[in-house]
Amino acid sequence: MEQFLMQTYTAALPIILTALMGYIVWLLKNQKKDRDANSKGTMLLLRVQLIEYHDRYMAKGDIPSYAYENFMEMYDAYHELGGNGMVTKMKHEIEELHLKKKEV
Repeated sequence: MEQFLMQTYTAALPIILTALMGYIVWLLKNQKKDRDANSKGTMLLLRVQLIEYHDRYMAKGDIPSYAYENFMEMYDAYHELGGNGMVTKMKHEIEELHLKKKEV
């Protein structure tokens, strides 16, 4: 009887481990898809906000320091997520704007 149990465990253990590893790989792939979708969505939302800031402050001709700081932080996050292209040109234009000082 003991020999039968050992043979069963010896045969079943690799099958169970293979199934478990397959399940773990499947979970990791799904998590990666979710992370990729979240990153892409975040990047798109940042791009919309960056374009909005750019359009607003380019029309005004100056930018408050808090808005400038927000723009730069959003740009850094956008760039880290893989965003590039036209927003980089907008960043350079924002950098050239006159910083508006707070009036007392």
